[in-house]
This record gives sequence, C-alpha cells and structure tokens, in this order.
Amino acid sequence: MFSFRTTPLEDQLDKALMGGKVACFCTQNCWDTSHDRYMYQLFAERGNLVTVFNPRDTELTPGTNHIAFDPEALRGLNAVVVEIQDVGSRYFNYTKDVCRLMCELVKMGEDAPAMYVVDHINPAGRYVEGSIPSGPMEEYVPKVAHRHGLTLGELCNLYYSEIGAKFPLHVISALATSSVRELLPWTIAPASDIPGMFTCSVYSGGALWNNTTITPAIGTARPYEYIGAPFIKPTMETVPMPEGVLMRTCSFTPSAGQYTGEKCFGYQIMLLPGYEYHSLLHTLQLMKYFLGRYSQFEMGEDFHRKLADPVLSSYLRGEISFQDAKEHVKVEEQKWIRKAKRFSLYDDQPFRMK
Repeated sequence: MFSFRTTPLEDQLDKALMGGKVACFCTQNCWDTSHDRYMYQLFAERGNLVTVFNPRDTELTPGTNHIAFDPEALRGLNAVVVEIQDVGSRYFNYTKDVCRLMCELVKMGEDAPAMYVVDHINPAGRYVEGSIPSGPMEEYVPKVAHRHGLTLGELCNLYYSEIGAKFPLHVISALATSSVRELLPWTIAPASDIPGMFTCSVYSGGALWNNTTITPAIGTARPYEYIGAPFIKPTMETVPMPEGVLMRTCSFTPSAGQYTGEKCFGYQIMLLPGYEYHSLLHTLQLMKYFLGRYSQFEMGEDFHRKLADPVLSSYLRGEISFQDAKEHVKVEEQKWIRKAKRFSLYDDQPFRMK
C-alpha cells in the first residue's frame, strides 16, 4: 500500500504514529523550523518513541556517512519514520541506507512496520545525468540515473516497486513541510562530505573519484570541487574543460580520508554562473586525461560497480570516442526520464541538460 500525503507529519492521525511504537531513521536534516525541534522529538513528546537510527558521530565529522542499524531492532515496531536530505545522486550513502532499510522490511513480511518518509526538495534540482545501471552494481542502489532528478520520496516510491514491497509506504510531501519552504535544501549540510550549495552540482560525477587513487579532497573544506593526489603535477597544459567551467591549479592537504596529512596537487573545478554543468561527463573526460598521463592513477572493481555502465567503462579504456560515450548518455538519459515520470510525485519533472 502506497500513499502520498500533503499535510505535515504532526497532522497524520494514523494509529501507528499516534500510539504505536515508533522508530525514527534520520539525519540532522530532520530539524523542524516551525516547532524548533527534531522530527524524533515529536514522538518523544508523545511518549511512543522507541529508538532513533542516526549517523554514528557528530554531523560534520569526516567519515560520518552511514546510518547503521540492527534489523532485529525493527521487530515489534508499528512505524519507522524516515527523514534525511538526499543529494540527487544514486551514490549517496544515507539514501542507500534507506534502501537497505526497505529491503529489511520486505524480509519481515507481514510483521513489517509501516514506513513514513518526510520528503525534501532535491538540492541538485530536476537535472538528469547519466545512465540506468547495467551489469554489476553497488548493493542497495535503485536503478536510476547517476543524477536522478527525484526526491527521496520519489526514490522510495520507485524502489518500493523494484523490490516488490508490500509493507505500507507513506510519503509526506516536501511542500507540506514548513522547514522545506523556509530553508534551502543545503542550509543544513546533508553529510560530512556535502558541505555547501555547490557540492551537489559536482557530486554526481565527483563521487566516482572516491574509488580511484585521486581524491576529491575529502577531509578539506571543499570536497568534490577540488581533485588531486601527491603524484599529480599540474601544469598550464589545458585539461578538459566544458563551456562554463574553469580549472585552477591548486594544492591541499586532507585532514581525513585518502592521503591524510599528505600534500596533494591538482585542480579546482570552478563553475561560471548561468551555465549547465554535466558533472558525470566532465569527470569521465578528466579521468581519461589522467589515465593517459599518470601510471599511478588507478580504479578498481568498486569503481566500475559504482559507474555501473560497461559502455562508459569502455570509453575510459579507450575503446570508444567521447562523442560515442556522450551519445550513449543522451539515449540513457531519455530512457531514464521516461521511467522517472512513472514515480514522480510533483508537478515539475526531471529533464536533460540542453
């Protein structure tokens, strides 16, 4: 059973929420501006909050990027209320955690609690980039484009269909929540490596660097806008730059993650106002460039499982041209948009960049 609801969470009169045993699955983004409280405090005040599943450390601590939970803790619950801020890309760890939660609820069969999703606007917008996964892929990832253009509620609607779920799923509209109307979606950082308003625009391609020997500057103030490694020797030689993008040579020393405490050299990706930026295609161009220049630049099986596209992998191996890869992405984006429309819950629809 699926429902889409247009009134706030506190106005929902379901027995499961009013008097049942409730768990909350959330990040710092569940702050409710209209009541100056976190979402889970609503149920604490009602006296029916059983547990809170949230990230294991303080919200801006590097590496705080998963919500761990024991499936046994779901037993005996009447409702699980989910509120995180998705960032618009299928790699995002908290969204994968929500998908894992849904899979565990499926395993519970008729004993599964109802799931409620307090939806948020997608900070990456309705733009679409990339392809639907094909071949080996990461676990707990819905079959969506690299940058999918959906909200978390819409993703859950899609994944609910993909896994054949039967437990009750209810999505609370993002437009029903005053916090969403009052705060921009990146005002509260969605994760330790998503600190600001530009991050989501570069994350859909930039997250792929995490599975290579070049770091996207995790452990600095500007992750995914900076890329580099100790072995890179930036020069004035032109690196791939689409229209509307500047590449500045730079250096940085990560305080966490890969190359902690080591001086890295590389580039800052700078986006000019008014231009659309296809992060995935630009990232692949940069990777092809580095593969041709640095023997130390490597990517393993985890990278290809995240990319999940044999055609794009073949471009990186030099087997097809960038134009062929670009045309493949165009066709895949059109295919994804047709699929996405079936699960959209709002008037505006995902769309391709011109």
